[in-house]
Amino acid sequence: MSEPTFKMLDGRAAAPFPITPWQPLLVPREEIEREICRLSEMPLPEDGRRATLIVHPSCTDGSMGFAPGIDVTISVLNPGEETRALMRNSNQIEFCIRGSGSVRVGAEEQQLSKWGTLTIPSMQAYSHKNTGDEVWVRLTYSNAPLLRKLAVHWINYADSVVERNIETSSTGLDHSYNRNNAPDRQISDSGARLRGYEFLTDIEVVRNRPLVWPWEAVADMLTMKDGDAKRNIILLYNPATERRNGTTHSFFATVFSHPVGKPVRKVGRGHKHSSVAINYHFTGHGRSIVDGVEIPWRAGDLLLSGPSWSEHAHYYDDEATFVLTIQDHPLHIGMESLIWQERMDGPILNLGSEAGQTGYVGPRMAG
Repeated sequence: MSEPTFKMLDGRAAAPFPITPWQPLLVPREEIEREICRLSEMPLPEDGRRATLIVHPSCTDGSMGFAPGIDVTISVLNPGEETRALMRNSNQIEFCIRGSGSVRVGAEEQQLSKWGTLTIPSMQAYSHKNTGDEVWVRLTYSNAPLLRKLAVHWINYADSVVERNIETSSTGLDHSYNRNNAPDRQISDSGARLRGYEFLTDIEVVRNRPLVWPWEAVADMLTMKDGDAKRNIILLYNPATERRNGTTHSFFATVFSHPVGKPVRKVGRGHKHSSVAINYHFTGHGRSIVDGVEIPWRAGDLLLSGPSWSEHAHYYDDEATFVLTIQDHPLHIGMESLIWQERMDGPILNLGSEAGQTGYVGPRMAG
C-alpha cells in the first residue's frame, strides 16, 4: 500500500469566508406517492426493508443527504410485513404519513399511526411490523450523512430485538477502577480542572428511551381555529436531550398549525440560522421565500425550507395547515455553533452560549 500524501495549505482560517448554502429543494407529493407505489409493488427484500433515500443534487460526497448532515428516507411496509432487526449508531426520527404499525426498540414496543412521531435512539436494535390493513409509510430522518462524513457510520443486523447487555464483554475486569474514584481536581479560580481518563470511558449515563408523540396528543395543544388561545407551534421534546431541547440529540421536531380564518401574514423579511430546516407539509398549502426565491408548496410536499444561513420566511393561505419541521438545532448547540438572526437588522446570537431571542408573540397567545 502506498504511503498517504498530504498537503500544506494556507492556514489563515480566521479570514472572513462566505457560507455557501445548498439550494432549497422541493420534492412534490406526486414524486413521493410514485415512489411509495414502486416500493410497495417491488419484491420483498430479504431484510424486509422497502426504503428509498431522497438525495439532494448538491450531495456529491457519497453521504446521501437531503441536507448536508441529514438524510430523509421513504420507508414502506405492506400489511403483515416486518423487517429484520437492525442496529446503527445514528439516531432517527420517524413521521408516519399513512397506515399504522408497531416498532420494536430494545425491550419496548411502540405503536405508530398517521401523523404520529417516533424516535429510535442510537445503538438500540429495532424492527418494524405493519399491523394494519393498508400500506404503512413513514418519513425517516437521521444524522447518518454526518457520520458518513466522519467515516464512523456503523450499521449491522441484530440477532434479535433485545435490550443491550454489556456485562459479558467486561468479564474479568476490575470494576473498582471507575469515575467515582478517579481524580477530579480544580486548578484555577476560573474553573479549569484536571480529570482522570476514567471520566472519558465511564461517562455518566442519561437514559434515552424510544418515544412516541401520537398525533392526538400533539393536536390537543395546537390552534385549530383562530382565537382559540392555543399554540401555533410546539416542540416534541425528549428529556434525554436536556438543555439541547431536542427530539433526538441531533434534531428537534416541531409541528406548526395555521388554522382556518387566521389572517394571512404580510410579506416581509425572514430570519436565518446555522441549523438546517426541512418542512413536510401534511395539510394545507402556501409558499416559502428562501433567499428571495419563492417556492409554492402544498400538502404532501417535502421542502428543504431553510438551508444553513439562508434567509427564509413562510406564508400560509386561508386553509388549515400543519407542518412538521426537522432541524439539526440540538447538534449545533452541542457544537456551540448555533448562530441565529431573528431580525435581519438585528444581532447574530450564539444560542445556548449567550442570552437568546425573547419577545415572541405568535406562539404563545396563552400560557
